[in-house]
Amino acid sequence: MDKIKRTERIAALTRILVSRPNEVISFSAFTERFGSAKSTLSEDMAIIDTSLRHHGLGQLQTVAGAAGGVRFRPCAQPEGAGRFLAGLIDTLLSPDRLLPGGYLYLSDLLADPETVRGLSRIIACAWYDERPDFILTMETKGIPVAMMTADYMNLPLVIARRQSKVYEGSAVNINYPSGSGRIETMSLSRRAVKTGQRALIVDDLIRGGGTARGLISLMDEFSVEVIGLSFVLSQDTPPRKPIEREKSLLLFSGGSEDRPLSITMADWIR
Repeated sequence: MDKIKRTERIAALTRILVSRPNEVISFSAFTERFGSAKSTLSEDMAIIDTSLRHHGLGQLQTVAGAAGGVRFRPCAQPEGAGRFLAGLIDTLLSPDRLLPGGYLYLSDLLADPETVRGLSRIIACAWYDERPDFILTMETKGIPVAMMTADYMNLPLVIARRQSKVYEGSAVNINYPSGSGRIETMSLSRRAVKTGQRALIVDDLIRGGGTARGLISLMDEFSVEVIGLSFVLSQDTPPRKPIEREKSLLLFSGGSEDRPLSITMADWIR
């Protein structure tokens, strides 16, 4: 194998690590690929980590032990998340986004890859240390953010449906009260999760909290622990009991004729 220049090796290492976030890659895999000593690769990793941190693009973490190695996490300084969310708030406060009934038009933003990556990066960085086994969401609007969060955390995505599908085999179905007071149904294949796992719920919006509580109840049927919940938008001081371990990115209130729409960043981010 031809000798690889350090600049070329660092470029390749960066590409590999960034494309596989939160995946622990052993140094042995890199030594075999590049034909370099571990000490040399450690120096390369230090250069990459310094550059990523300096430019607010993330960080590398070394994991010790027999199954150890190095992993990339896209967590930047909090100021970066603040700037991103401040720009998103300006977009959301555009008058033409407010719909009758106090709803906000979000579909275009939840279909924009750059926006979804920014939201999911913040969510993933908030929950890495809790070590969930999978990401759980409810069809359909929350799927893009949940899918990208699962990618950043290197976890599978599990999607609860409003009715069971024959191609998913036997399923668990539960009824739950929605935020509007109606009784809704959600379904999940029995093969989707395993007893004793840990779930992180990710969705686009929480108002009354009915769907969130339904997902928690659904996980109870599988004996799965819900370690937390994250939402893009959450109603500020809603007419509901608070849900424990909830971390929303943005809080909104108003949106009616007598109360103008207000959107702020959640306190835990500020």
